[in-house]
Amino acid sequence: MNFRPLLYLSFGLVTLVAQAGPRATLSPEERTNGTQALGEIEPLLPAVRRAAAQIIAEDGRALAAAVWVGSDGYLLTKASETPDLEKARVRWSADRSASLREIHRLPAFDLVLAQAVGVQGVDCTDFSQAVPVPPYGQWLASPTYGGRELRIGVISAQPRAIPGLGPAMGIRMDEKPLKQGVRILSIAEDSPAAAAGMEPGDVLTRIAQETAKDVKTVHEIIRRHQPGDLVSIHYLRHGESKTARVRLASRTRIMMNWDGEDFANGGISIRTDDFPSIIQHDLPLGPQDMGSPLYDLEGRAVGINIARVDRVTTFALPASVFWAKIHPLIEADRHPPKALVPP
Repeated sequence: MNFRPLLYLSFGLVTLVAQAGPRATLSPEERTNGTQALGEIEPLLPAVRRAAAQIIAEDGRALAAAVWVGSDGYLLTKASETPDLEKARVRWSADRSASLREIHRLPAFDLVLAQAVGVQGVDCTDFSQAVPVPPYGQWLASPTYGGRELRIGVISAQPRAIPGLGPAMGIRMDEKPLKQGVRILSIAEDSPAAAAGMEPGDVLTRIAQETAKDVKTVHEIIRRHQPGDLVSIHYLRHGESKTARVRLASRTRIMMNWDGEDFANGGISIRTDDFPSIIQHDLPLGPQDMGSPLYDLEGRAVGINIARVDRVTTFALPASVFWAKIHPLIEADRHPPKALVPP
């Protein structure tokens, strides 16, 4: 049965409803990701849900999505959202989960390759057969909530590289250093420093085991890291010594928040830039969905979701960008001691 005409018919009906009157509104069933449209998409993508999983923290929180890339438990997920991956678990159904063995991190792609311990026979995505990036305006689909649901949307911009400005904590500092260190003047909302419990007036004394002598030194220390890295911070609050672990974010993300960007609708990824090439789309996903596979409406792999950038924008890595690096790592890991040290 050809479902594509039904899909177009559904979107045509949605348009008619929207134009019925100046105050016409769509019911949840009639929206792009409502039951009408998704019901027609579902038969086209029988393996999409089964290829997805979730990375779960020790306390049960969803940290990121994952995609199976080997039937023997190999998977990819977003590196900056999972700095302590081996403390987490992968879950792929209500009653199935496993511990994780980290294999290799690829900072250029913000990906980490891992294996679910003792897992065999999972359905995986074959990125070696991925199709070229579809043109602007084409429809795409992706699983969410670890495969429990699907989402659809369109490619909303041309493929391109995304430059990076490095990592940041989300603080503004007093240019005049104190004897003890550097005073924090203000902290960005929803920033790494805020998440770590730091406050304006705190005095930085050490960062990553280095002395915070002045503002320049603090910037130099932070620049040597990647967004997503966990950095130890020592500081003073009213003369009392305190410590924290701060997970750095992309500087572009922090700058958007200083400028009043609305981080509603599920939040923004920790790392949002410094990618060699991306597919930009408008699928309604959250930061916890990054690491999930991305498909066209024929169920062919296109790439992997890598960054929720704002309320309406998600970046995905095309399979052609990362798979040539990932596949040799999997094969080498399967066949020790012949394995070469990853570059």
